[in-house]
Amino acid sequence: MTPQRIQRSRAKGWRMPEGAVYVGRPSRWGNPFTVGAALHVGPVYAGRDTVVVDAGQAVALYRQWLGQSQLRCADLVPLLKGRDLACWCPLDQPCHADVLLELANVGAE
Repeated sequence: MTPQRIQRSRAKGWRMPEGAVYVGRPSRWGNPFTVGAALHVGPVYAGRDTVVVDAGQAVALYRQWLGQSQLRCADLVPLLKGRDLACWCPLDQPCHADVLLELANVGAE
């Protein structure tokens, strides 16, 4: 079965599926780009008053940020191969977990 993204819930009785990995902000896979927050990560945005406008932009920035560090990709992404990933993002919205699913499962069809 193909790994998928799972939306976490605080509903009574909800439990994260066995084997799923939480990749939200406090985890080591969390997205540092927050909608509405000023960008100040990296030399591209230094000194600019740029704000992350929506989830799509936050995910695009995460993909770029993750790709800029071979160490980050080589150390963290393989740990997610074949695993479902859980985050708080609604399933019909862009989420950095989609990027992680894609990178961790390249060629795993």
